[in-house]
Amino acid sequence: MKARVLIFFIVLLMALPLDAMRLARYPFTRPDKSVLQYPGGSSPDYSLFLRKLDTLLTTGAGDVKVLQIGGSHVQGGTLSDHLRRRVLSLRYGIDGGRGLVFPFSAAGSNTPSSYLSSWEGSWESANCLKPRGTELGLTGMAVTARDTSARVIIDLVLKENKILQQHYAFNKVDVLGEGSMEPVLILNGRDTVNGVHGPRMSHFDLPYYTDWLQLSFRGKGSYTLRGLYLDRPNSGFTLSEAGVNGASTHSWLQCSLLTEDLRRVMPDLVLLSVGINDIQGADFDVVRFKANYRALIREIRKVNPHCALLFTGINDSWRRGAGVNEHTAEAQKAFRDLAAEYKAVFWDWYEVMGGYGSMAQWEAAGLAQPDKIHFTPLGYREVADYLFDAIVQDYYSRR
Repeated sequence: MKARVLIFFIVLLMALPLDAMRLARYPFTRPDKSVLQYPGGSSPDYSLFLRKLDTLLTTGAGDVKVLQIGGSHVQGGTLSDHLRRRVLSLRYGIDGGRGLVFPFSAAGSNTPSSYLSSWEGSWESANCLKPRGTELGLTGMAVTARDTSARVIIDLVLKENKILQQHYAFNKVDVLGEGSMEPVLILNGRDTVNGVHGPRMSHFDLPYYTDWLQLSFRGKGSYTLRGLYLDRPNSGFTLSEAGVNGASTHSWLQCSLLTEDLRRVMPDLVLLSVGINDIQGADFDVVRFKANYRALIREIRKVNPHCALLFTGINDSWRRGAGVNEHTAEAQKAFRDLAAEYKAVFWDWYEVMGGYGSMAQWEAAGLAQPDKIHFTPLGYREVADYLFDAIVQDYYSRR
């Protein structure tokens, strides 16, 4: 009990001056709006998530798994990674593993900022915007190799931050994919590890912890890779991100293996951050938007019927060549309606950043990109800080 009270007052003392500091630096923001809302009056599923989080933070026991789904805001990685680090800072030793990763470089796209990927050989890519007949899963991406010269490398330690960076070492790997070629792992450039192969997934138990691996292949034919899940056996907190540049709600519904991959992640909470790409056209259809979200939630609830849902909303933005995007407020109302319908939680990203037209002020302050859709790394960290503070203050207020 004493430990809980101490943690509460530390977080409270840290949070109060932060709001004043933010307003001094960025007077266009609305820290007072950064609260979790319960449009349905309550959220039993979110309360269940909070109980699991409370057990982890107070005793160090239990697994808490969070998944964030979105577009380029999530694929970029800075927002999710900063949120991950803030949660891990609440208690020493609660790193539950890095979770879901994908070798975006092999698909000719940007790897999230929190890890590195590289590749050799020839790869063919597909994503949830252009499936090209490929079955896709939770990453919304896939790359296909057709000979054993193809390989990918995942490195969780960015070289410029090697000392201070969280390493997320792992000793268990699930390779999400299938094909006639056999996947094998190479550790530290020399140790070969064979896996146990099942339908659409191979499991590897590693002889030691590592933060680097190479995925290679044996045999003939092809292999289609949907991602890798990097895990460790101890209790802890894991936040996996699933983001694809340009992805809308419709895009994610094209992933036929979404439910199968969700079973591997088994999230307790899903941060629903899809929507910025749905409103980029002139013909935004709120009815279709809600219907797509309902279909996506059905897939999540097939895996965990009591999975908590937190709608993060979307940011103020500009439509290319058309000025401030007039659909944002309409989309935010749709998020609030869906949160009420599913007794979920809503965080109003749009109002927190300042509402209509505020993206121009974020750009002037060095927090947003000139396209007035995306943020700078500093801007994404600010967004993550606001969301983290809202989650933590709500957590302590409900204990």
